[in-house]
Amino acid sequence: MKARILVVDDEKDICDILQFNLESEGYIVDVANSGEEALKMITDIHRLIILDVMMGGISGFKVAGKLRESGNFVPIIFLTAKNRENDMLTGFSLGGDDYIAKPFSVKEVLVRVKALLKRVSLSTVPPAEPVETNWKYKELNIDLSGTRVTIGGNEVALTKKEFEILSLLARTSPSVLTREEILNNVWGMNEFVLDRTVDVHITRLRKKLGDYGSIIVNRSGFGYYLNIDSGI
Repeated sequence: MKARILVVDDEKDICDILQFNLESEGYIVDVANSGEEALKMITDIHRLIILDVMMGGISGFKVAGKLRESGNFVPIIFLTAKNRENDMLTGFSLGGDDYIAKPFSVKEVLVRVKALLKRVSLSTVPPAEPVETNWKYKELNIDLSGTRVTIGGNEVALTKKEFEILSLLARTSPSVLTREEILNNVWGMNEFVLDRTVDVHITRLRKKLGDYGSIIVNRSGFGYYLNIDSGI
């Protein structure tokens, strides 16, 4: 069964072009001509949103922010005439997964949609069973149901991505996760994030964990895992 996509743009011609071409590829397409309409239309059966940023009323960025605040993490491709780096970073910080500047190539949109949906479907790391809410090693404690990490009762100040990486490694320990698996589960379908981003975040994470940072091990050629036999 093909994915259901919501196209949101206040330019009817663009909506018509995208709807026609996406439906020609077999997708089910709904159309909204404003941010307000999109927020009313979005459901849990939509697999992807193509969202224009510059609209009258609620902007695409505000729509994305409201969706993420409500706990809806449907993949988003931002569509906009803006192509400056700051606008791209704003979109990604709000939970966007890809960014296409106008004027766009229909073929490019179709390729990006297909790649995004495929990558989402390849998120292969399942939650541990039974689901644990707490992971502890000596004085290191990770609250998997929240966002807190403590060492000896003292909270460690982590960014959201750093916590998500650490909690993912804890939930899947002692399995080795590739950089791609970490990207899929922490960043989702963000084509502008490189494998190197994982290394940078883990370097910062190790530093913040102090002596416990050494339990995050890089198995060369494979990926990362937590090694609680590291002798701390």
